[in-house]
Amino acid sequence: MRIVFAGTPAVAVPALDALVDSRHEVVAVITREDAPLGRKRVLTPSPVAAAAESLGLPIVKANRLRDAEAEAVRALSADLGVVVAYGGLLRRPMLEATRLGWINLHFSLLPRWRGAAPVQRAVMADDAETGSSVFQLVEELDAGPVFDEERRAIGPDETAGDVLAALAVSGAAQLVRVADALADGTAVAAPQVGEPVYADKLSPDDARLDWADDGRRGYARLRGVTPEPGAFTTVGGGRFTIRTARLAVGAERLAPGRFGARGGRVYLGTATHPLELLIVQPAGKKPMPAADWWRGVQSDDLVAE
Repeated sequence: MRIVFAGTPAVAVPALDALVDSRHEVVAVITREDAPLGRKRVLTPSPVAAAAESLGLPIVKANRLRDAEAEAVRALSADLGVVVAYGGLLRRPMLEATRLGWINLHFSLLPRWRGAAPVQRAVMADDAETGSSVFQLVEELDAGPVFDEERRAIGPDETAGDVLAALAVSGAAQLVRVADALADGTAVAAPQVGEPVYADKLSPDDARLDWADDGRRGYARLRGVTPEPGAFTTVGGGRFTIRTARLAVGAERLAPGRFGARGGRVYLGTATHPLELLIVQPAGKKPMPAADWWRGVQSDDLVAE
């Protein structure tokens, strides 16, 4: 089949690579426009744009898919459109621009966690499992019938970044299986069953930790916002980012927001079990081992807010 691929972040690249290596032909790649990155705000192509360029594929860069983009796709006489984390909605003209419509690789067990941040929300909610779904795109958000679903346990210490990286690889193979079935005429999609739960895009407030919260809930939140946007608190009036940590079950309790050090390890209190801090980033500094940071600032008066 002739396939048009739409995606933007690094998590979509394994799916693009898998389709290029499959029996199908990727005739064009749609991705979002170059975005300013870093302190100097240098305009930078998306990871999918960079991958498509290295593969010699035609690229369309657009932040919104209007009638002009739909007509460009229609002119390609594509059989199927494939979306993986493109970052924008596809309206009816685009959905109808390919012979078989569009399918989407979504990183959740639909209808749970429809929306922009399914893995992050699943980890933050301390879900025991997640997975990936390949479904037929319709105009309603992530509501189409599902062709294929794979389930995966979420490890007790896995971050959203860990889970996404794994699902990106397994989901790429899953996507090719569905494309093969569609080409062979054997694909069957089933309606989604259950009450939808929505995964809103993460905000800065989602990344702020509440030390009055239960330790397990706080640790789940930390894992869910790692690596992006990155869990943080306020220490001495400045932003204090916690890059890596673990739940210290069995360690001596500390008052919420209070630091403590024992045996070369640095702990931060919650309402229940403390967190052991591993890698931290104080305001204006680079990430460093928590023990190194503590040696330079240790104080009984230091509090995380």
